This record gives sequence, C-alpha cells and structure tokens, in this order.
Amino acid sequence: MSDPHSAGSGGRPGPPRFRRPAALFFDPADERGREEEHFFDLESLTDPAELLGRSTELAVAFQAAADRAVEYQALAAAQLADPRRFDRLPAAAIADRAGWTEDYAQKMIDYGRELQRRRSPTD
Repeated sequence: MSDPHSAGSGGRPGPPRFRRPAALFFDPADERGREEEHFFDLESLTDPAELLGRSTELAVAFQAAADRAVEYQALAAAQLADPRRFDRLPAAAIADRAGWTEDYAQKMIDYGRELQRRRSPTD
C-alpha cells in the first residue's frame, strides 16, 4: 500500500505507481503523417541539447499537472466522504470509483481534508 504523501515523487502525493499514464499524443495536421507517432514535435529535434531542454520542460510541466490533479482527487475524495453530506460515501465506495485500495482512499480523504484546512481562512 502506497502512502499518498510518499508515492515515489519526492514526498508529493500521487496515484499508485502500478498505473500507466495516459498517452499524450496529438493527431498530425494531415493524412501523410498518420503513420508516424508525434509527441510534441520532439522527434523532429536533432540537437541533443535542445531535445534535452524541451523534453525536460515537458516532464516538469506534466509532473506539476499530475501533482495538481492528485490534489483535486484528494479534495474530491474528502468532499465525497464529508460526514455532513447526506449522500456521503464510505472510503470503500470512493476507492471503487477511483480504482484505489480502501486504505489508499482513506489516506487521500485525509490528505484532502488537510488541503481543505489549509485553504480555509477560518480554520
């Protein structure tokens, strides 16, 4: 069981590592390029220094986006489990919806509550 606060990303929360990320490919502008795979035009770069720089920028941007998405997952999990809601869900139901284990769902609920406390000016 993976802790959302230490999921192998420098202490940042993250989804279980057994999941593969979605492919981030774009469609070519015309039919000629349909056979080739394009990934943000990186395959067209010939200078290794430029390729390293651009691919590093993409990796950092994707990691930041993934971290932000995990925060939103945690906030949603906390909201769905809020005991003040008449339609609240138990951790098992949230785990089932998200494809998590129940333990991980509970940790995400707790992390979401922590995020809510940090964002709330009255607490």
